Amino acid sequence: MLFTHSLGNGQKWGAVAILFTALTLAFTACKKEDSAPPTVQTITEQINTNSKFTLLKAALAKSGLDVTLGSAGTYTLLAPTDDAFKAFGLSSEAVIGLAPAELVKSVMQYHVLGTKLESSAIPSAINSPQQTQFPLGSVYFSKPVAVTTSAGSTTTVSVNGAHVLENGTQASNGIIYPIDRILLPPVYGDIPTTISQIPTIYALLAPTAGVSFKLLQQAVAKVGTGISSALTATGPLTVFAPTDNAFKASGFDSTAIAKAPVATLAAVLSYHVLNNNRAYTPILTNGSSLTTLQGGTITVGTSTTATTVTGKSNGGTASNIIGPDVTASNGVIQIIDRLLLP
Repeated sequence: MLFTHSLGNGQKWGAVAILFTALTLAFTACKKEDSAPPTVQTITEQINTNSKFTLLKAALAKSGLDVTLGSAGTYTLLAPTDDAFKAFGLSSEAVIGLAPAELVKSVMQYHVLGTKLESSAIPSAINSPQQTQFPLGSVYFSKPVAVTTSAGSTTTVSVNGAHVLENGTQASNGIIYPIDRILLPPVYGDIPTTISQIPTIYALLAPTAGVSFKLLQQAVAKVGTGISSALTATGPLTVFAPTDNAFKASGFDSTAIAKAPVATLAAVLSYHVLNNNRAYTPILTNGSSLTTLQGGTITVGTSTTATTVTGKSNGGTASNIIGPDVTASNGVIQIIDRLLLP
């Protein structure tokens, strides 16, 4: 009787059907809304809202790359933190504002790849090149074989002279890697030309650094092609470049260089050059020996605060790398505060 009665009451069944349909549609709509993926921000949006990157935000805006990195595409941003900018002397947005726009653009282009480089795609190798948005320059990723200890397995990734601080952060148009140092592009070409322009770079970007290489240039000019041809070779090379103060501390002022035998200067200068070796500081290991163009070796020292090199005749007194990892088209320059003596 109940079944017969229910079939007879069509209006009630119609109302129930409508209510059931409405509830089903509402539930489905809510489920779809709840399961919709969150919107992923662009690289520029993420930099602009992260308190670790206020100075990078200013540099990208000055260079115009904030527009590029805020648009559709596939990019990798090597993102210096505020601490990285401050370590280079770029301590505020106002200081960045005083730097020449074209130079800031070149530096920022050198921090951007035109492809998305996932961390899993970084080769387990030393100095793997990746072309940047700076037309004449690659950056060099180093990913040594993982070191296994009782605490687990670790791999430190670096790019040029900077450590990659975190795994990549995904963006809608690429990926972001925070790094602990600003990367300088090979704006001026080979090593001799770059050394001659380092004071200009520092004067424009970090005016308080105050480095000069007049005595090094004088010594190279006196020795002549024997050393200058080596410094312009294809490479890759590493040159430990003593400042004027480093020369003077070892008794080589302008007069002493003018009087020194060419053979003596040639031996000293070639002792500052590594051939077929792009030796960025993150890949130098404590206690290792590096063979120089002169034939002798220098010894590396590393700590949490400094990287040093010591010559055979330096009496155990180390030379500090005070201006690390300046990239040239044919290698890398390490600015040092003491002459290396073979």
